[in-house]
Amino acid sequence: MAALFLKSLTLQTIKTKSNCVGRCFGKHMVQKTAPAQLSLIASAPRLSYLIHAKAFSTADDPQDERRKKKENETDFSNIGRKIHERIIHVLDEKGNDLGNMHRADVIRLMDERNLRLVQRNASAEPPEYQLMTGAQIYQERLRLGERGKASVKAGPTVIKEVTFSSNIGQHDLDTKSKQIQQWIKKKYQVKITIKKGKKVDEPENKMEELFNQILQTMSGIATFSSRPQAIKGGKALVCVLHHLSNKEENAHRETQKTKKRDTVNKENGADDKESNILHQ
Repeated sequence: MAALFLKSLTLQTIKTKSNCVGRCFGKHMVQKTAPAQLSLIASAPRLSYLIHAKAFSTADDPQDERRKKKENETDFSNIGRKIHERIIHVLDEKGNDLGNMHRADVIRLMDERNLRLVQRNASAEPPEYQLMTGAQIYQERLRLGERGKASVKAGPTVIKEVTFSSNIGQHDLDTKSKQIQQWIKKKYQVKITIKKGKKVDEPENKMEELFNQILQTMSGIATFSSRPQAIKGGKALVCVLHHLSNKEENAHRETQKTKKRDTVNKENGADDKESNILHQ
């Protein structure tokens, strides 16, 4: 009896210890795991913030660095004494080739002649530089600026086309001429095709006369890019008109002045001749 009681007490003691160990170990695991999870959750927003900040940061963007480098290479300006290459190819202020020079010699030459140094060709080997005065750099900048504006203004050439028959009526011809004139004023080129009419008694030079008549309505505005030429076996003539360039406008003005001067001189000469006859 006493042995049975002792055995029962021993089993109960082992069970109690086992339950205690399980509860303590579980509590310990919860305490260990919970802070770790909380730490992980708390650090997640911070990590996301860092990733977000890096995505929008341009401090180390290689594309921006390349763009800035390209802009600096195309900028026509005095680089001063900041010559990165040890040996460079040098031209003087008159464009004479001085050959390859050490940067120290170039700097000494700049000081002696009071000149600036600009980069001409960075891709050459060695890179090409030129010594220039401040006035030369200023003039070169103006020239490059004007050339850039001209290229932007020029744009692609627009060609308009109009076709009609040589037996066109005067009213329709006036309408066509007005439309061509509007295109010319917009600096378009106009391709005109005149087909030979079916009238048998039509003069052979009727199509040429129509071209000249159209051009006379735009005197001082347009001229031929290509003069009338026969196409389709002589069954049609084609020409192209364009707006006068500045040079052509100046030449036209000079021609008009010369014609006016000649007319006045002829009139004065005729008056003088008539006056002499009356005096006689």
